[in-house]
Amino acid sequence: MSNKRSLKAKILWIGRRRADIPAFSSILEEKGYPVTVVTTGKAAREKLNSIELDIVVVDAASMRTTGSRICSDIREQDQNIAIILINAPRKIPSNEVDADIQLVLPFTIRKLENRIIPLSPSDGEKVIEVGPVCLDTDRQVVRCQEKEEHITPRMVKLLELLLNHPGEVQKRETLFKEVWATDYLADMRSLDVHINWLRKAIEKDPSNPQIIITVRGVGYKLEV
Repeated sequence: MSNKRSLKAKILWIGRRRADIPAFSSILEEKGYPVTVVTTGKAAREKLNSIELDIVVVDAASMRTTGSRICSDIREQDQNIAIILINAPRKIPSNEVDADIQLVLPFTIRKLENRIIPLSPSDGEKVIEVGPVCLDTDRQVVRCQEKEEHITPRMVKLLELLLNHPGEVQKRETLFKEVWATDYLADMRSLDVHINWLRKAIEKDPSNPQIIITVRGVGYKLEV
């Protein structure tokens, strides 16, 4: 996966700088995301008409509001833009909010970025499609059975190995060495755990898998 190209989402951040709120917008900029910061909903609506965007983050916690009105106004202006709403624990909206994702403080920058990645654009160069399974390695998203799930980098690599060898049995030892980058094979239970997570993401009935098949005593294979 070293040759993959990720496209960084262009983000409009609505919020104010406060000492008690993490400076996530600055950290995202340091990570290479193009971030435009405004402090009011009105300023955000003006930006929606003037710059190219992928995601709007409503940092309601920093504005001491629930963010419901801002989300509604943004959605009314742009039906397709992805909206992430950040709230403080005591300011969670009681009614339905027009946001794609809601996060409640405290959380880490990794959790925020994990929510941003599936909403980011993709250049399509690292999309692998085999049978009903479609894996976008850039966005770390798998689509199957009318479901779309964001999965971890390790799950991406594991599924990619299976997709690259459909119908072929992959030994547990081989999968573990490749994905975990180790020759220590005394305990491979984490491989089985990740297989179960993948089944939950793509199988209609994870307890009776039809796509990722266990070959007892050997390993796993992708049946498509």
